[in-house]
Amino acid sequence: MNLSQRALEIQASPIRKLMPYANNAKKNGIHVYQLNIGQPDIETPQEMIDMYHNFEEKVLAYGPSQGLDVYRKALVKYYKKHHISLEEDEIIVTTAGSEAIIFAMLVTCNVDDEIIVPEPFYTNYNGFATMAGVKLVPLTTYAETGFALPERESIEAVITDRTRAIMICNPGNPTGTVYSYKQMEMLAELVKKHNIYLITDEVYREFVYEGEPAVSALSLKGIEDHVIMCDSISKRYSACGARIGCIVSRNKQIMSSLLKFAQARLCPPTIDQLAAAACVDLPGEYTANILAEYDKRRNIVYEELQKIDDIVCVKPGGAFYIIAKLPIENAEDFIIWMLENFNIDNETVMAAPAEGFYATPGLGRNELRLAYVLNENDLRKAMNIFRKGLIEYKKSH
Repeated sequence: MNLSQRALEIQASPIRKLMPYANNAKKNGIHVYQLNIGQPDIETPQEMIDMYHNFEEKVLAYGPSQGLDVYRKALVKYYKKHHISLEEDEIIVTTAGSEAIIFAMLVTCNVDDEIIVPEPFYTNYNGFATMAGVKLVPLTTYAETGFALPERESIEAVITDRTRAIMICNPGNPTGTVYSYKQMEMLAELVKKHNIYLITDEVYREFVYEGEPAVSALSLKGIEDHVIMCDSISKRYSACGARIGCIVSRNKQIMSSLLKFAQARLCPPTIDQLAAAACVDLPGEYTANILAEYDKRRNIVYEELQKIDDIVCVKPGGAFYIIAKLPIENAEDFIIWMLENFNIDNETVMAAPAEGFYATPGLGRNELRLAYVLNENDLRKAMNIFRKGLIEYKKSH
């Protein structure tokens, strides 16, 4: 029997594809420092955990397709803290940010339509696009410039009659790039001129280390009907397993259609919404403390990378990732070699090969994404092993 074309084309996650090598190393008694995945080790807020423990309903029934009223009210309050004014009916709760992005693709595109996206980009965009039958058109950005957006002319050159949206992640996964207000205004002008959508993934909103906060597309004037924003609690509250996100737009036609998609999948998880709602009133120092911790980790990784000869790496301004261009030919081969052949005191390191974060074939082959999600002590050990492993790898390759 034949599989669907989607099944044949969907990409294996570069974040998880090397896990068999890591699992085998663990079976052999090797401790693996996992810098490949954005799974924070910071504790989930107790307020969230308490909600799970204290849930007393006798029946866990279906909730509203658009999300619980109590949680959507909480989200209105949350966004107001970030100077984004919304109404409840401009928010639909989703099963994580992943569903929000899939919904955004489905509501804006027909099969074979195009979405322009700066590369490298969050690798699962590839999978979501395959599911939706959408073509991602890459705008290549470069490690040498800190993965800054291309000039307006370069973006406009790839807009065609099949283009339905420009999609960005701000702050960026996997690059840590934070787009300036000027860059966001440029994108606003383009989507308005060409009558297309601006889809923004703003999951890492809280994680900006220098300068002004990240600019939400929802704060841009004159393109209210063009903007679709996708969000998630996974990183904000260190709650990746809760799988709660949302999709937001002031475009009433978009929201009416999105509700039908939401109804088709019935409803998002009830208890996780209540748990997320319990976190909206966390004090400001909660975020400030987490930001300070990640900033410390960012500095550790960046400083260790700078000790490597011929590396190309600009210090990221946001999120908790960094992409480094290494002085080798094949970063995936290097990580497999680390997992199979190199350790210090029975400890080694895993990272995510960056090639899978690109849509253009061949790009990113000598790049790695490192997620600085481990505590300071573990991160220093991991980066020391990484650096020494790279020295040994270069000798034999």
